Order: sequence, then C-alpha cells, then structure tokens
Amino acid sequence: MTPYRVLVVDDSAFMRKIVSDLIERDVSFSVVDTAKNGREAVEKVRKIKPDIVTMDVEMPEMNGLESLQHIMNEYPLPVIMLSGINEEGMRETIMALEAGAFDFIRKPSVSNSQDIEGVGEALLRQLHAAVHDSAWRKDKPSPIVVAQAVVEAPITPEQQHEEVGEAPARRQEERGFEIPRPKAESSVPENRPRKDASSGETSAPVQRNAVSASKPKPSVAPPASVPPSSSRPTIAREDKKEDKKIAATRTPAPVDKPQTRVESVTPAPKPAASAPKSQVPERKVPERQIVPPVSGTRASGGDHIDQIVAVGCSTGGPRALKELLENIPASFPAPIVIVQHMPPKFTHSLAQRLNTLSPLEVVEAQHGMALRKGTAYIAPGGQHLIVKRSGSGQYAIELSDAPPQNGHKPSVGAMFDSLLPMNEIRRHAVIMTGMGSDGAKEMKKLYDSGVSTTIAESEETCVVYGMPRSAAELNCVMHLLPLPQIATKLNQVVKS
Repeated sequence: MTPYRVLVVDDSAFMRKIVSDLIERDVSFSVVDTAKNGREAVEKVRKIKPDIVTMDVEMPEMNGLESLQHIMNEYPLPVIMLSGINEEGMRETIMALEAGAFDFIRKPSVSNSQDIEGVGEALLRQLHAAVHDSAWRKDKPSPIVVAQAVVEAPITPEQQHEEVGEAPARRQEERGFEIPRPKAESSVPENRPRKDASSGETSAPVQRNAVSASKPKPSVAPPASVPPSSSRPTIAREDKKEDKKIAATRTPAPVDKPQTRVESVTPAPKPAASAPKSQVPERKVPERQIVPPVSGTRASGGDHIDQIVAVGCSTGGPRALKELLENIPASFPAPIVIVQHMPPKFTHSLAQRLNTLSPLEVVEAQHGMALRKGTAYIAPGGQHLIVKRSGSGQYAIELSDAPPQNGHKPSVGAMFDSLLPMNEIRRHAVIMTGMGSDGAKEMKKLYDSGVSTTIAESEETCVVYGMPRSAAELNCVMHLLPLPQIATKLNQVVKS
C-alpha cells in the first residue's frame, strides 16, 4: 500500500521535526514536505498535492486560518489544525473548524515526553479518520458544498408531498432501517438575514408578509459560589455581550411524530435584526442567585421548563453547531444542552464564538446553572454535563468528574442518560457529525422510553458519518436530515 502523503506546516523547525517524527511512526503515512508559514503551505499544496495537511494556527506572513481558507478554496483536502492553548490560538482554531478544517489537536508540550506521546497517538487517530473520510468522499462534493446547496435550493411544497424515490430507499435499506412514506411538511416563509461572521452583526432581511416583534436576549445569571461535584479547572469568563434585539419568526404548523425516515424540510428563517441599540432602551435584568441541584434544593433563577433539547457532536461539530444555532430564534421555548467533544478551555472559546453568531444566548455550562429557555449550554471540556431536577418544573446543570463514558469526557451518552428519568417533560435528542458511536445506544434508550423526538444528521452533510450512522443503525432515529434542515425541524417540534 502506498503511504498517504502528508505536508507538515509550522513556523518552528523543532515542532516540524516533532510532528513529522510522530506521523512517520505509522507506515500508513509519509511526510513528503514541510512549510514554515501559511503562504509557503499554499504554494506547496499547489505543487505537490499532498493527501493531507497538518497546519499550525499561529504563524508569520500568513497564519493557519488564512492558509486554510486558500487551500479549501483552491484545492480542498483534509487539514488538521495544531493549536496552542492561548486565547488567540483557541479562537482562530474554532474559526478554522467553521471554515472547513477536518479537526484540530492541541500542540504538545516539548518539555513533557508523555504529553508528546499522547498527542502523537491522538494525531494518528485523526489522520486515519481524515484519510478514510477523504477516500469515501472521492468524487463527492464536500459537506459544506452540500449544505450550501440544500439552503440555496429548498424543496417546493409539491415536492414535499412526493414519496421518497427508489434510489434513496435502496440506500437506506442497505443501512438496515425502514423508510415509510414521508408526510407533508409545513412550509416556512423565507426570511433570512445576512450575517457577518467576523462581527456577529445581523443585517435586516426583506420582510415578506411578516410582522416583527422584538424580543431582548435573555440574561444568563452565573451560578452562586457552588462547591462542584469534583475539582475542575477554573476558566475565566468574559462579560456577556450587549443584548441583541431579535425579531420573532412565525410558528410553523405542528407535525405528527413520524417513524424513522429520510426527509426534506424547508430551511428555517433566520431572525430579523431590529433597530440599532441607540433606538432601543436597555432592559436591565437583576442578577439571580442559583442554588446547586446536588443538594436537592430548588435552583432559583431558572424558567419553568416543559421540554429540553440535547445535542451531541464530535468531528465537524463546531461548523454544524454554527449552522444549527444561527437558525434558532431567541424566542425558542426550551433550553438546549450541548456536548461537543473538545478539550478543556477550547469549549469556552467555542461558546464565546457561537454567542456572537446565534440569536440565542450561548454559554459554557457551569455547575449549578439553572436552565432557561432561549439559552444554549456547552459542556466544558473534561467534564460530563448532567441535567438534574432542581424544583417543580425547574432543571439545572451538574458537572461531573466521573470517568469517561464511551471513551469521551464530556460524553453525549452521559448527557442523554441524565434525561432518561425525566418523562414529565418533552425531550428532543439530536446527534450530528462525529467519529465513533458516542450517544447512539443512549439515544436508543431514550427512544424506547418514549422520547418526543430523535434527530440525526444525514450522511451527505456530515464531516464524519459515525455517530449519526450508529444511531440510525439502531433504528432509533425519527428524522434523518441534512444539516441545514435540523433547525427547522427543531423549531417545528418544540412549538407543536
């Protein structure tokens, strides 16, 4: 077998040597060249056409993010980012994942041989996953291209009434699950604003027979000083951004709960921007103290919750979460708890980034934090996110230092398991792109317990169709959807 050809990019000659040696421990890979900055990397990709690239984030002349954007535009191929743990490096890593990087890995500490070994093993796992995904995608469009095509060419109402064709049905039957005839889905009017990813600002869309109603972003009260369930790293949190005024979207017609199927849904409209801040009086919300759920007392400051959305993802997750949360309105009538496989500190940067892009309030979860509607909570790296009852109709977050579940910490499975006994509320479980099978068997348990909704991202938009495939093969997925249609389905089921 011919080894896969790897280009190693880093401004440090010493780090280029370490990374190259780690890669070439596996006979499946050969480092064919190195580059010392992003500009040189783009030139060498054009010249030698490697199978895969490892890319440092912070470099002179042209950094890793800029280089990645050139590579993905001109010669798309798997790129694994190597990031330091400083704030700038973590922020640009999250942006690189949104821009199409396959995954990222923390740069090893050159003074710690055990750390180098651990990073080396993780890097080789990612390389194997990346080339496997690349081989599968040969002659197929990238997930980003497919996702854009779904958004730009939504199905017509007439197409929504048609049966699933024979070819899609055969493909799904080969995977081992049934596809009944889909029912008609309600159509949502187009009302999509443009977003500036760099600033997080939203420009007003053209309104079509819609009446806007402004709603300030809910404030998320930090928890009181609470002894955690176990020791964990302390992460400094930035001040919450200014309230955004987001126009409410129309409520789609309710849909019946279907069995497992592949379906198409008209993309959700993005909320409209409101008047400039200077024209809107500020709304001051007093801080609320939150009591930890572990003591059995009621956590104050939370909303009365009658439903909850739980989302799990891994490789390709930051891009998928951006697409999902950009299309959920601030008036969303449920909290969203999220597990994204990611190391400590990076989840804080991810939450900050998503908070600038989504109409929702997006925060990194803290122990004892009461759940509120219109808010998304990202599990911190290195800790399980558990949902606990904290009072009549109220729920809160417990962070656990229990061992990894399904090989991960945080684990999608641990989060799903915590929802199992909560039959008193409507539970909506979502699995999106990711390697492995974390969360699949736990989704099956939720499905068997009578959960309201289960959704998995379909193969054509997944960066890695691992976790969603595992769930689909267990016959516990009610809606198998491409990424741009998941937000629309969630907006429908929580309001039905």
